[in-house]
Amino acid sequence: MVNHVHAVFPNIPPDNIRFDLLRTGSIELTSNKILERGFLEAPPPSYYTIYPRAEASAPQPPEGTHTASVSSASSSAKQPSLIERYSLHDRLDGVNFTPDVIELGGKAKWEDTAEKREASLRERKAQMILAARQRMLAQRQKESASE
Repeated sequence: MVNHVHAVFPNIPPDNIRFDLLRTGSIELTSNKILERGFLEAPPPSYYTIYPRAEASAPQPPEGTHTASVSSASSSAKQPSLIERYSLHDRLDGVNFTPDVIELGGKAKWEDTAEKREASLRERKAQMILAARQRMLAQRQKESASE
């Protein structure tokens, strides 16, 4: 049961999960506690006399799951920028967003077909990425001008 809860909430230490599961006896109650509070209380020192620390005897995850080594290997490789990921190179030239244009991107109208909705979503994503890039460039320009 500890592994199931830890798989869903990897930032919670396994000892805290085990201690709470021993008290509640329910994955659901333990999960709700994590969702409500954002943490679980640490076990008292007497807990470790009965149960050894999780770091010393942590069970190995199944081979089919992604581990921290996989994520660290992928994070060491250069991540593509959002411009590259969404193929927005051709839209970079001459893009100048005014504050009015940026604020207009709020609600989208519900399209008739799934294809139109998908295209609308893609367009809104592209507009948000380009607007964020424009704000970042303006901020960098202000910082360099102030120095």
